[in-house]
Amino acid sequence: MDDSNQQKVGQISGAEIIMRCLQEENVKFVFGYPGGAVLHIYDALFKQNHFKHILVRHEQAAVHAADAFSRATGEVGVALVTSGPGATNAVTGIATAYMDSIPMVVISGQVPTAAIGMDAFQEVDMVGVTRPCVKHNFLIKDVRDIASTLKKAFYIASSGRPGPVVVDIPKDITAEFADFDYPKTIEMRSYTPVVKGHSGQIKKAVKILLEAKRPMIYTGGGLVLGDASNELVKLARALGYPVTNTLMGLGGYPATDKQYVGMLGMHGTYEANNAMQDCDVLLAVGARFDDRVIGNPDHFLSVPRTIIHIDVDPSSISKRVKVDVPIVGHVQSVLAEMNELLAAETTKPDTSALKTWWAKIDGWRAKKSASYDGSSSTIIKPQYVIEKLCEVTKGDAFITSDVGQHQMWAAQYYKFDKPRRWINSGGLGTMGVGLPYAMGCQLAFPDAQVACVTGEGSIQMNIQELSTCKQFHLPIKVILLNNRYLGMVRQWQEFFYENRYSESYMDSLPDFVKLAESYGHIGMNIEKPGDVEGALQDAFAMKDKFVFMNFLTDQKENVFPMVPNGKGISEMILGSDTNANNASDEMEG
Repeated sequence: MDDSNQQKVGQISGAEIIMRCLQEENVKFVFGYPGGAVLHIYDALFKQNHFKHILVRHEQAAVHAADAFSRATGEVGVALVTSGPGATNAVTGIATAYMDSIPMVVISGQVPTAAIGMDAFQEVDMVGVTRPCVKHNFLIKDVRDIASTLKKAFYIASSGRPGPVVVDIPKDITAEFADFDYPKTIEMRSYTPVVKGHSGQIKKAVKILLEAKRPMIYTGGGLVLGDASNELVKLARALGYPVTNTLMGLGGYPATDKQYVGMLGMHGTYEANNAMQDCDVLLAVGARFDDRVIGNPDHFLSVPRTIIHIDVDPSSISKRVKVDVPIVGHVQSVLAEMNELLAAETTKPDTSALKTWWAKIDGWRAKKSASYDGSSSTIIKPQYVIEKLCEVTKGDAFITSDVGQHQMWAAQYYKFDKPRRWINSGGLGTMGVGLPYAMGCQLAFPDAQVACVTGEGSIQMNIQELSTCKQFHLPIKVILLNNRYLGMVRQWQEFFYENRYSESYMDSLPDFVKLAESYGHIGMNIEKPGDVEGALQDAFAMKDKFVFMNFLTDQKENVFPMVPNGKGISEMILGSDTNANNASDEMEG
């Protein structure tokens, strides 16, 4: 090592600088897995006691757990992985967070700077690999840049439209020495996210809302991430307008409120989808009109309406659907300003038109699109399990889910009255997130009830984390809706592929009870509807135990309502439809 890299008085190593930076950011947990390129960092981690390291069993789970910690708390999640396969194992978790705009900093180790580009052992171009699925990424080439780069990473991750930031650090940089100086603030000339919305546009929006005859308020994950739930509730109640949430926005408006018309979209309620399609003024808050929400945009735009769109990200506005009143700004700030204007406004909503509109919505509600046949005394209906889960937890648990039918049933039948309680992968639709998501939530809120709703396909993708749950004494409750199929794949094959169930049956499943017990947890098999509620009560009564509940559910149950691919939001298949099993004619093209 040359003289410039010799430790001088007061200097600390790059690895120690990383620890100090995380301390400055008040990080509580780092989720990670050690390896050669990050050994200096792990040695420095061993010597500190300001935050806790959670040793996962796979790097994908580290990033998912950090992601869930962020979703549940609103803080920046942190993951630490080594170079090569450690870094590439993290990519699915990074892409998952990116699609759902979750603030996260992922520190990845890299081979020494002199070995970069030399096909060194465990080398991979992490900056190049992650470029399409991060908000930003950095490769640090000088130990003196560690502190300022990490400050930038946390700032970029948490400001504007949030997202994951990757910081790639070569091993030799973590061994070199420098003075520690952490910036109090950061300014980046090329990055200046807008916070306050345009006042003229906000005034215009309020005027249009007050003139509406068939209004609708549509909110997404941006409302939850922007901590604007209280402002939305105040606005909606002042106006008396119907509210719908996307899958990512659940809990942003209380599900038990009379103005709530349910989730909208591919598996949304009949009333939410029809109200969305038939409204004359639409207020969109922190949502992006994606394909799973409005279906075919041509069908959606066939009905004339005035659209007001509030979003912190200007690139999300008019991306799929052209809007009339764009408002770029932090949703909390914009809604607060709208509430102030409404409070001072003498004009009130048209009560007669609103009464007529609510009567129409109540007519759609009368369809009871969420009803299902629960008459069987021998077969457990998955919807029933979620209803009982909601009752037993009093609607106050953190519910994580994987991806598939069980995810949709959890979204439909668990009544979320608070934001940041529903933790799932929306945009990327990542199987395997449920258990590590539950870990992140339980660590964030050790005394809270945390349930992971999953399927027998998804749970096996990160089932090794049962070991992590044992090590850190996480009393999570797993609700496995086991129908022995990749349920959503099977449903589509039934509807659109003439019942050709190609590779969707789950053969050779493990004995989940014995598997859970082998990790030191409690396992339960539940096979009869009459045992569901009692089993849930017993499980949640064991406040300090991890309980794995294997519910054997109806293999043929489908998720309804359903908007077929390529169809419009109001072109739904309902469970009561006689054509539900012969819906191949509904398939696009």
